[in-house]
Amino acid sequence: MKKKLLFLISLLFIAVLLAACGGDSNDSNEGVDGENNDSEAAEENDGDKTLTVLVEGGSPAETVAKETSDSFKEETGYEVVIESVPYTGVYDRMRTELTTGAGAFDVATIDTIWLPALYKGLEPIQDIVTDEISEDLFPGLIDGATIEENVYGLPTWTNSKILLYRTDLFEDENNKSKFEAEFGYELAPPEDWQQYQDVASFFGNNEDHPDLYGTTVFGASSGDSVASWLDHVAQAGADNLVLNGSGEVVVNDQYHVAALDMLNELVSAEGSVPENTLETASAETAELFYNGNLAMMLAWGHFYVPANDPDTSGVAGNVGAAPMISGEAGIGVVPGPWYQVIPSSSTKKDIAKEYLEFMYGKNELYADALGVAARQSVFEEYGQEEKYSHLTPLATTLNGEQTQNRPSTDKWQEIESEALIPAVQKVLGGQMTAQDALDEAKEVIEGIVN
Repeated sequence: MKKKLLFLISLLFIAVLLAACGGDSNDSNEGVDGENNDSEAAEENDGDKTLTVLVEGGSPAETVAKETSDSFKEETGYEVVIESVPYTGVYDRMRTELTTGAGAFDVATIDTIWLPALYKGLEPIQDIVTDEISEDLFPGLIDGATIEENVYGLPTWTNSKILLYRTDLFEDENNKSKFEAEFGYELAPPEDWQQYQDVASFFGNNEDHPDLYGTTVFGASSGDSVASWLDHVAQAGADNLVLNGSGEVVVNDQYHVAALDMLNELVSAEGSVPENTLETASAETAELFYNGNLAMMLAWGHFYVPANDPDTSGVAGNVGAAPMISGEAGIGVVPGPWYQVIPSSSTKKDIAKEYLEFMYGKNELYADALGVAARQSVFEEYGQEEKYSHLTPLATTLNGEQTQNRPSTDKWQEIESEALIPAVQKVLGGQMTAQDALDEAKEVIEGIVN
């Protein structure tokens, strides 16, 4: 158990967190024609042919950067210097770099939620985002890195929650006959909210499986709980999450309320989910599932790989993957992409752009390292392998009609911690109704954004 838990913590650290910032050193020099030339300036500085790349230590970004450094040097003559930083301090370090313009990094890999707060210190890169690149990326990936008509990041990978379920339980003839007798339709991986609730209730109150719960609800004090709830807000039919295009707060509209009510119904249904909802998020859910205590879970897509690894999971070989469930408006999720960006302070912007294009061409290596990527062609190729068969339902989910990005605001982390997490916890903890909690959250958010 300790070994599994340590693996899970490491996995979640990779799954939910990512990082960093950058730009290499040296003041900009003038070229022979009298104009600033970043690439030439870098070479004139003692013949410096290095490219400094900032990544989160232990992340897939670091793994792939190391794997590709030799081939990039062979192709360009530039040595890749990898700077790895713990997640806890990387945002502050990035802010310092972009504020001072010290030029410490040339490329960085960052979480999508940081872009609105950092973009003014980043180099626009739309000149390298060709139609061929855009067409091979999932919808919303370029939009998610576009602010004020400029593109600031090229995606390394994207991810979302999908449905993972116990195939042995769903294919058991006794379970199938009992479920159909109780609910009037065939037992199968659920496709919508009602089916999800039915299946959770069935397995959570099944006398043949006394140690089993149907699923979990994320209610821990973390952004994971907010992202999980917003998945369902999108499914309910929302065109805007929390804020609309004009910056108005819509967090208490019918879609946000309906999604939170649905989650609260699961929490209130006897046996459907474990009782410690306010302490549950991805790590706790995965531990329960791997130990055989859950029939299904809505989990980040790459969890499928360790779920079927006998070294980390007690249910390996009995785990299937299906697209995210849908609400009235269809399938929808809030993706979790990460981007490579170039700080404006870099004196090597030209070679940094070459590096971004080079890494885009190696995008399949992120699938090897993490189990997800950014290019649809990589999903299609790898999805044919049994080990990565989760990529097909994940692609369906990412292409869902209601899949959409978080609002682009530099206040997001404050909104999340001060308004959204408390609202989710108050409802799932039985303190307030969804409508009342979200009315209260609206007032808090208006104070933040105004």
